This record gives sequence, C-alpha cells and structure tokens, in this order.
Amino acid sequence: GSVVASYPYDDSPTHRPTGVYSKSADDEVFKYLAKAYASHHPIMRTGKPNCPGEEGETFPEGITNGAQWYDVEGGMQDYNYVWANCFEITLELSCCKYPLTSELPKEWENNRESLLAFIEKV
Repeated sequence: GSVVASYPYDDSPTHRPTGVYSKSADDEVFKYLAKAYASHHPIMRTGKPNCPGEEGETFPEGITNGAQWYDVEGGMQDYNYVWANCFEITLELSCCKYPLTSELPKEWENNRESLLAFIEKV
C-alpha cells in the first residue's frame, strides 16, 4: 500500500518494472482528476506517504502515472479505459492493506473532502 492517486496507463510497451511514463490519450484529464483527489487529502497532497520500508518514496503532488510507479500488465483501470471508455483512477489510501477498525474514523476524515472534491469533478 501507499497514499497516492494513480492514473493510466499502468502498463507500458517495454514492460520495465518501474520508471516508464505510459501516457494515455487523455493524460491531462486523468492528472486533473487525480490532483482533485490528492490535493484535498492531508497526507496524499504532501507526496510523501512515509510508508514503513518505503520512507524515501515520493509522488509529486500526490499523484503518479501507474507504469511510472510500477508496471502492471492487464490491470483493471487500463482495461476499463481501453475497452469501456471508463475513466478510472486508482486510489491508494493507506500504507496498511488492512487498517485496524480503530483507525477507520481517521481514514474517513482524511478522505472525506477528497471524495467530495472528486465527485464534484466527475
């Protein structure tokens, strides 16, 4: 996990594991939507999720092109974009895949304004 808004493409023609910006035809729209979410999230907007074991990982403006972060062949957001014309971003909301129940109210507070801003854009 991490705290970042990721957008297509997740796959790249070279299939290198990381570091390849895989631009879609609607790259600017995807960046706009990802920034709309990230800019309202108190951790995501810093671009420094500070996840255990990945403390040096950064995401400018809290967003990333999927393949630039890590290549995923056959991912759902790419499939939906290419085959269903569905504009989808992936939201990584926590360093922990399964946060404790006691942490859920804090997660809600961290994401509430982001969700509202994203809904307004959509």
